[in-house]
Amino acid sequence: MTVDELLVIINEGLKKPITQKEIFVNEIEISHLKRIDKIFNKGLHFYLDPKAPEVSRDASIFFRKSNFGVDLNIGARKIVNQFEEFKISLSAIAKLADLKIERTLPVFNIKHDPKIVSKQLRKVLYPEFTKDRKEFLKALIGKLAENNVLVFEFVETWNKKEKANIDGFFLEPNVIVLKRYQASFRREIFTLIHELGHFLLNEEEVEQLELQNLASSKLSAVERWCNDFAYYFLAGDFDNLIESIKQSDGSNDYNFDIIQEVSNQTNLSQIALFTRLLYEKKISRSNYNLVKADFDEKYSTKQEEDQKQKELEKQQGKTTRGSVPKPINSPLLVSTIQTAFYEGVINEYEFCKSLNIKPEKLGIYLQ
Repeated sequence: MTVDELLVIINEGLKKPITQKEIFVNEIEISHLKRIDKIFNKGLHFYLDPKAPEVSRDASIFFRKSNFGVDLNIGARKIVNQFEEFKISLSAIAKLADLKIERTLPVFNIKHDPKIVSKQLRKVLYPEFTKDRKEFLKALIGKLAENNVLVFEFVETWNKKEKANIDGFFLEPNVIVLKRYQASFRREIFTLIHELGHFLLNEEEVEQLELQNLASSKLSAVERWCNDFAYYFLAGDFDNLIESIKQSDGSNDYNFDIIQEVSNQTNLSQIALFTRLLYEKKISRSNYNLVKADFDEKYSTKQEEDQKQKELEKQQGKTTRGSVPKPINSPLLVSTIQTAFYEGVINEYEFCKSLNIKPEKLGIYLQ
């Protein structure tokens, strides 16, 4: 973050802006420091520590990489930093509890055929298929946990001021983080397997996955490999149906019957499959845009209907917002925290905080 960026954020809503000279001084006003801490959420004691913050590759991905797949906003940077710190904390807990959660899956490179790698990994990681996409996602996270890959979700509340402009990221050695999309678990599933691709290549990245960009010729070799791997992993043998398509246009109704069948049996979205056809030059850009416009219109119509329903419920005095959904906890996280608790490494408060559970739920996890 630059000084100018910091000043813009802390001066929001102030009639008299805080200047650079007022914060880069030996003695800073407590009110200014509180405004700064609203950004970083460290607690005022953090700034009183005479020891300088550690600047090392181990401390943060921001010291390991200078460029990312997206221009990260402040919301995204805070999320990445949050999980980087949690990863370091969890690693320390695991060592104290004498737990080994090192990488067990092999490392590949972009010279390996992603289709062949996907077949190899499906035998180990692909769960029993279900059309319940949330349950399928949970099963995938469970399979990855069995192979020492730790998956976290983060959930943003509806009223969060600046939402993170990312879908997911991979942190060495074995952490994948996903943004929860309540209305589209298909998107989250694809993001998970895409980030699994980064894990397999051992190439860290923080990114936003836009469907229309999946067919872009401007993608890096690593991003192309991860996209191909995610497609083949999720499609499995149903890729044969996609391969059987010669051309999609109005004369064959764009092969909607095949696309729908494959989508239903793989948890790949229909538009993702059409994007695959675009990448393989089996549908023209103009026809793809027509198909995408149709999907966009249906989505917008549904959004409008949902909004009208919310307004109607509000008029009738009904609540329109439920509780914030809980992130899916990886079984690897749960088992690590349980062992740490039994070994006396952490207390009840730390146990509940790590798993984001209420104290009254503690007994469920300690049976």
